[in-house]
Amino acid sequence: MTKRKAPDIVVGRLPLYLRMLNQLVAEGRSTTNSQELGDRLGISAAQIRKDLSYFGGFGKYGAGYDVMYLRDQLRRILHLEQTWPVVLVGAGDLGHALANYRGFTTSGFDIAAIFDNDATKVGATIGQHEVQDVARLEKVIQEQDVKIAILAVPAHAAQTVADRLVAAGVRGILCYAPVILKVPPEVKVQYIDPVARLQHMAYYVGNGGDAA
Repeated sequence: MTKRKAPDIVVGRLPLYLRMLNQLVAEGRSTTNSQELGDRLGISAAQIRKDLSYFGGFGKYGAGYDVMYLRDQLRRILHLEQTWPVVLVGAGDLGHALANYRGFTTSGFDIAAIFDNDATKVGATIGQHEVQDVARLEKVIQEQDVKIAILAVPAHAAQTVADRLVAAGVRGILCYAPVILKVPPEVKVQYIDPVARLQHMAYYVGNGGDAA
């Protein structure tokens, strides 16, 4: 049970911890500690302990953490005991890559349907899915009780599509369009902008790795 509300930045680090724990399981490890996790992730041990303390006590002083137990607890906290159906809007090059990415399925997410408004794309098959006309978006979302969507549409279309997703009941949007969406407070949006990330890196690379 949560002791107190965790800041969003803390919640954002939990998937990093989960990924590392999955790696430790794959390595056959049974125990770990905050120092090892911190060394591997580049996060201080104290920060890891503080982050986990928002959600309860998971280790024993001097004994560290049981890897599988902590992994399962983080999956529970992140509501990953279930598989979340996801709609993907946009069947261009990026949409193709996302639809064929196997990491979604192994991480608790399933692409339930793919949509586009381009008549040359509608009816085409991507992976196991046939691209549907975006006119069916609301119907499919409501029929399959979808709460999460991925936006892989051009910037000019993103807000209009987001409005439709929210009205249909979607409460989480992963947005690849280089725009800031206007959504109600109860809707969570995560942005992925590769260009912005590259520009961020260019600052440090251009300074020889020095932020000064």
